[in-house]
Amino acid sequence: MGTKEFQCGGHEAALLDCSSASERNTCSPGTAVSLTCSEPGGVQLVGGESRCAGDLEVEHQGEWRPVEGSLWTLKDAGVACRELHCGSAVSVGERKESSKRSVWRISSLCVQSGSPLRECAVSYSSTSFLTLTCSDKLFQPNISVSSSMYGVSGPQQQGFQVFRGSTFSISCSIQPQYPGGSFLLSSSTHNYTQPAVNHSAYFLFPAAEPAHQGNYSCVYHVSAFSQDFSSESRLLSVTVTGVRSDPKPFIIRAVVLLLIQLLVTIGLYFYCKATRGRRPSRQEDIELDYDDLEDIELDYDDLGVPAEEEGAQGAE
Repeated sequence: MGTKEFQCGGHEAALLDCSSASERNTCSPGTAVSLTCSEPGGVQLVGGESRCAGDLEVEHQGEWRPVEGSLWTLKDAGVACRELHCGSAVSVGERKESSKRSVWRISSLCVQSGSPLRECAVSYSSTSFLTLTCSDKLFQPNISVSSSMYGVSGPQQQGFQVFRGSTFSISCSIQPQYPGGSFLLSSSTHNYTQPAVNHSAYFLFPAAEPAHQGNYSCVYHVSAFSQDFSSESRLLSVTVTGVRSDPKPFIIRAVVLLLIQLLVTIGLYFYCKATRGRRPSRQEDIELDYDDLEDIELDYDDLGVPAEEEGAQGAE
């Protein structure tokens, strides 16, 4: 099993960006790389309402301690907030205890030099502990669209089709971080605003029109710590197509056609039955023929034609 010895300075984006001193074949099966990870930068805020507020603690030399709270400025606190991926610093203060505890003392000059906080930590004891409140980067809102015909689009779905004239709705939501706030549903042609209720908002479109199609996004706005924050969702494409196919007219038309066909069939049945009842039998037809011949003979007698002429005419 081949191995490579990595020599990393800490600024590289990938292991392969580190320099290698040698190539050795000393790694045996079962002794591959082992890693132990900690919080980002060995920095955390504890005891606050969120992960971005509370007492500042730093891990140094394998030990977590609070940071001594005197002489920290809002600018210094901003460095800690950025290491925590919590945006910018909103407030900085001190919390007092009755007895001394082991803490890390971190100088402002070291912090402003750009060094990680853990590299600036010096062992100390104090009754004053640093408290920070960071703005916290807002989570990205979720956006989804639903209709009575197709249900709800999944989070991974980038596009959604609705029929013209159908009802659809777009919902915006966000993970709870701050109370209140509002959602702006934005597209290239329309902007709608609703307050956030339980960190969600629903925008109803009773009848889809071509003007409603486009790319929509949810923008969450909230005010906290006397600052305004906002976060925008991914884009969701809505396309309005065709005409909604309502089955009711087809059902009504089919029922009417069946009724007409039934009435025509019944009418033909009774007509044929009545006609069959009036039609004379074959014997009646023969008797009628004989009666007609007698009438003809009577007609010749009435004309007074001699029998000889009759015979002659018959011979002719």
